[in-house]
Amino acid sequence: MEISKEQNKPEDWHLVGPVSAFRDIGQDEKGCRVLSGCKTLSIPKTDDPEKSRGNRFSDLSDQVLVFKYKGFLHAIDNQCPHSAFPLKQGNVFDIEDLGAGIRCFRHGWRFDLFTGKGDRGSHKLSLWDIELRDPPSLETDEIPGSTDKEVWVRRPPQT
Repeated sequence: MEISKEQNKPEDWHLVGPVSAFRDIGQDEKGCRVLSGCKTLSIPKTDDPEKSRGNRFSDLSDQVLVFKYKGFLHAIDNQCPHSAFPLKQGNVFDIEDLGAGIRCFRHGWRFDLFTGKGDRGSHKLSLWDIELRDPPSLETDEIPGSTDKEVWVRRPPQT
């Protein structure tokens, strides 16, 4: 029996904005609070129009949190895998010699921002794919020498 792997389609990518729109929260004097320099987007997991109606009270499990920390862009589920609390209220911190992590504000659980691995139990943070793209050329509005890229995200392909 052949196991099929579900592939993402090109339309699974979502534009977040230009790289320049993300302030580096690693330079924040307020303790690397994510909320101050992040963007959250509601991207429903389903194509069902009934379930994917945009409203400001979307389910946390449908939200991606995008932010920049010490020069790296990160895209993660906005929901803590342990307590379903919004991670945009968490704090980002350095992991010695390894990278960076995020600490959930509610119970203090920590997750590695590069692997998703949690510090307790088997809980793992979902990391989204990030792609930086050149913006489409607009002949009349193009700014010579502009190097700002667009940030696109998608859920990682399911296997």
